[in-house]
Amino acid sequence: MTLIMGVLNVTPDSFSDGGRWASTDAAIEHGLLLHAQGADLIDVGGESTRPGATRVSPEQEQQRIIPVVTELARQGLRLSIDTLNAGTALAAAKAGASVINDVSGGLADPGMAAVAAETGLTYVAMHWRAHAQQMDTLADYGDVVTDVIAELRTRVEALTLAGVARERIVLDPGLGFSKKTEHNWQLINRLDAFAELDLPVMVGASRKRFLAEVLPVGAPVQGRDLPTAVVSVLAAQAGAWAVRVHDVAATRTALNVLASVQQSTPRRAPGLPRGAVRPSQWTHD
Repeated sequence: MTLIMGVLNVTPDSFSDGGRWASTDAAIEHGLLLHAQGADLIDVGGESTRPGATRVSPEQEQQRIIPVVTELARQGLRLSIDTLNAGTALAAAKAGASVINDVSGGLADPGMAAVAAETGLTYVAMHWRAHAQQMDTLADYGDVVTDVIAELRTRVEALTLAGVARERIVLDPGLGFSKKTEHNWQLINRLDAFAELDLPVMVGASRKRFLAEVLPVGAPVQGRDLPTAVVSVLAAQAGAWAVRVHDVAATRTALNVLASVQQSTPRRAPGLPRGAVRPSQWTHD
């Protein structure tokens, strides 16, 4: 069953929600709502990684997110920490996080692998080439799927050599990061190719720029939630470990539909030719 990771941006400059959850109280309230809507994990982040975003210090990042992680963990939620910084990952682990979601795959902070190894937390390593202000200049590939798989394989080798248990690693193809629109669609179309890495895969398409291509010109960012839900279903069909989304309720509904279809069993009605099934005879567990 594909997990749903709900996005909780404790930042004033998020591209998707305009800093609505930047205060501690608002962030805690929204985290609880995401959980109630069906999120299996809450991904708490204190630094925007949108294209062109300005970096913040680890100290400022921790001031934003540690009180939120502490309280949500106290209330029994399973939490992920979305960070590039080893110090923040360690502080969040001590506050109750159970997953480190590092969009750099350990490249941004050389101390991150040691923290992942020391804490033993699940470690999500994303395909990454540069920080937000430079990443769009590096969207150059031969075959994007082949290249991303090769670069992720290199990261896995480096992480395991640094002591990170292989069974704790999850990979993310990095939709939207150093990728042109067509690269993202190609990766989604060939998610099954990542099975050769023999590790769980997380897919994070939620509200990203390339989804605007399928919407009317000028559609609001929140309008990308419908195509996000469709991508989440495609990811689940490809066997994704998790999808990372802003609109948890819509994604939960979409995955429930997929589960109902997958679990349904056709029953043959008396008197019908063998193999013929009336629509009314389909049952859903």
